[in-house]
Amino acid sequence: MSVAVVTGGSGHVGANLVRDLLKRGDAVRVLVHENTEGLDGLAVETVVGDLSDRACLTSLYRGADIVFHLAALISIDGDHNGLVQKINIEGARNSAEVALACGVKRYVHCSSIHAFDLGLRDNTITEEHPRAEGHDKNSYDRSKNLGEKEVQKVIAKGLHAVIVNPTGIIGPFDFSPSRMGQCLLDLSAGSLPALLNGGFDWVDVRDVVDGILGAEKLGKIGENYILSGHWHSIRELADFAHETTGTPPPWFTSPIWLARIGAPFSAWWNTRQGKHPLFTSESLDAVSGKHSISHAKASEQWGYAPREIRETIGDTISWFQEMGCL
Repeated sequence: MSVAVVTGGSGHVGANLVRDLLKRGDAVRVLVHENTEGLDGLAVETVVGDLSDRACLTSLYRGADIVFHLAALISIDGDHNGLVQKINIEGARNSAEVALACGVKRYVHCSSIHAFDLGLRDNTITEEHPRAEGHDKNSYDRSKNLGEKEVQKVIAKGLHAVIVNPTGIIGPFDFSPSRMGQCLLDLSAGSLPALLNGGFDWVDVRDVVDGILGAEKLGKIGENYILSGHWHSIRELADFAHETTGTPPPWFTSPIWLARIGAPFSAWWNTRQGKHPLFTSESLDAVSGKHSISHAKASEQWGYAPREIRETIGDTISWFQEMGCL
């Protein structure tokens, strides 16, 4: 029996990954920060801590065969008083260095497509694409790129690690929920006032987990693997949701320029309501172009094959219904 450790195990990807690890018979330890809802009832060893505590990480990683580093702070509205840098860069370094010191045999670092420069849209984005570097890039994108650089430094010292870069994740076991999960809930409830004239490359969380496990077994040390899905407009996602719920999507689709004008007011209103904003200037940048993002490398090396997003949307809404969220 292998001992697998997952940081960020109660998050969206983590909740799905932990379930797959248990199915394959691994003994699973999970580092969580506060919320454990995604792990309730599962036969896992839970450790409460954070990535700044090296003593905690040492205890967590000691005797582990494999570490899946998923813990991160996703942000579409700045650096949150330095937390983005602390978690995504310093935390990535701490995790990798402690894993090497503990003799972990295999290490998978879950980064993001945002580590690449998504402002360059002339060519298909592959693992060789330019990185999100420079102060003109937003805090989250820079942090994911710099976090990878810290991991690469430890790989150079002997850590047997690979790096995966998922695109926009949607899918079941979304307990928090994620921003896209909340968007689907709002669509299903008919409470979303308008759609955006934009889109992104969306990928099913279950396919991301398959890609992570493929990288664990067959990924080459020190290399990146993009785990993309399919590009769809936000209008298309709303139509897929309509097929499942029967709730008509909003008739109005806002152009990006108009959404940029309204973004500060939307952020202010959501903050007053105790909610995270769905759209900010940073998120609008991400959905404002039609990216071609290739997962050919992962497909060629271990058969990575993401499912259609129409299926993902239906399954996700059905899961929310089962959980009593709709």
